[in-house]
Formats: sequence, structure tokens, C-alpha cells
Amino acid sequence: MDRMLVVIFPNESKAYEGRRALQQLDSEGSVSVYAYAVLAKNPDGTATVKQGDDVGPIGTLVGTSLGSLIGVLGGPVGVAAGAAAGMAVGSGFDLNNTRVGADFIDDVQKFLVPPNVALVAEVDEEWTTPVDTRMEAIGGNVFRRALSEVAEKMDDEDVAAMKADLAQLKAERAKAHADRKAKLEEKINQLDSKIQAQLQRAKERNDAAKRKAQAKAQALKARADVARSKAS
Repeated sequence: MDRMLVVIFPNESKAYEGRRALQQLDSEGSVSVYAYAVLAKNPDGTATVKQGDDVGPIGTLVGTSLGSLIGVLGGPVGVAAGAAAGMAVGSGFDLNNTRVGADFIDDVQKFLVPPNVALVAEVDEEWTTPVDTRMEAIGGNVFRRALSEVAEKMDDEDVAAMKADLAQLKAERAKAHADRKAKLEEKINQLDSKIQAQLQRAKERNDAAKRKAQAKAQALKARADVARSKAS
């Protein structure tokens, strides 16, 4: 099952220990890790992505549910990406694309306060015991939520509604007097910009979904190869 996993640790050192444990669980086949990041909340309300090497097999957070969750956890003033992260999180504030409920975000926010640091990961796990046992042993507080599939449908509905509004505005512009046309033109341009931004976010999510599917297929193949090697 695809899940969002957030583990809150008392400090950055423990969070990196948790990340190594998660990578080990992935190599053992106990969980498939698509993307991950270590996230610290700063006293001013911003969040900093602290990354040691890469962001997992997906390779980028842009368009992913994880990237969106990081943006939301960063608060209204945003996320400061660490220089070592090498990732873009500008599109991370798409609340719908987190694919988890607001209650889950609220629960995490209550614990993600300085000096606590979070290991955030998008994973596929069949049972919870391996992750919980390993993380709790090193002081982690585990939060998880199955990912919903509502974002794509909401995107389509939002774009369709905005396009209907755009068509109506254009129809009004065609019949309007000169003084009114200028105001309608401004509204048309603003709405068209919103549509293009929504389409771009949808494209990023689609690209991220393809990367995740490829990563999952490669992980399954690698495990099958290891199983065949041990059996021979």
C-alpha cells in the first residue's frame, strides 16, 4: 500500500539514523521507498530540507505528494531548501496533492517543532511492524497515512470549471464596450494564467507518478533477481 510516512525524531542526528534504517529496510525488502527527505522546522516558522545525498529513487520532489507535503509543513512563509538538497520545492504548496487529510498534517505539525526533526518519506509497505519497530528503537514517533487518489479528479474538475469561466468571459468581452473590455481582458489573462499553472502542476504530478511506477518496477525486479540468485 502506498503511504506517506513521517517519523519525528528529537534531533537531526537521530533523523539521519532513521533515514539509514529506512534505507536498510528498503534493501531488505521490508518496504519500498520512493522518495524521502529530512525536514527541520526553524524558530521563524520556515522549514529547511536537510538532505545528505539524494532524495530516493524518484530523484526529485517536484510534483510528488512528498514535495507537496513538505511545502505545506513549511507553513505559509515557505520552505528554505538546504544547499545540499539540490531540489526544487516551488510547487510544494499544492495542498490537494499531498493526498493526505488535513488531520494528518495537523497531527504532524504538533510534533514538528524545534528541536525535533522529521524524516518524511513516500513508501509502499505491506505491514507496519518493520518500520515501527526500527524507528521506535531509535526514538522516532511514527505517523503514517495511506495516500488517496482524489487529486487527479479534483484537478480535472478545477480546470474544467476555470475553462468554462474563461469561455464566458471571452463571450462577454466580444460584446462589451471599450471601457469594459479592458477590465474583462485583465480577468481573462489572470484566469488563463491560473489554468496554465494548474495544467503545469498536473503535468508535474503525472511525471512524478511515472517516475514512481518505474522506481517500483525496478525495485520489484531487483528483489526478484536477488530471490532467484539465492534459490540457485
